[in-house]
Amino acid sequence: MVGGATLTKLIGTSAWYAPGAAGAALVESILRDEKKLFTCCVSLDGEYGQKDICLGVPVVIGKNGWEKILDFKLNEEEQALFNKSAEAVRSMNDVLKTL
Repeated sequence: MVGGATLTKLIGTSAWYAPGAAGAALVESILRDEKKLFTCCVSLDGEYGQKDICLGVPVVIGKNGWEKILDFKLNEEEQALFNKSAEAVRSMNDVLKTL
């Protein structure tokens, strides 16, 4: 037994509930046009200083899917970490393009 199977045996459950509940809440927000805040990977066009990349950021979800990106001002350290994450995603995307 490795990975998830080991954890499931040790704790007696698996991580199925949280992802399912999050998915259900997302669909509910779309169907009911609830305008709820979620973190979702969306294509950025200058938000958070990034462009032409999909990253997880806070968005408002309503009947049209994601309707608004909330572009919070990050402090210098947070922005540097966000940029580092973006670069890691870009690097992985470059690798995937070679496959």
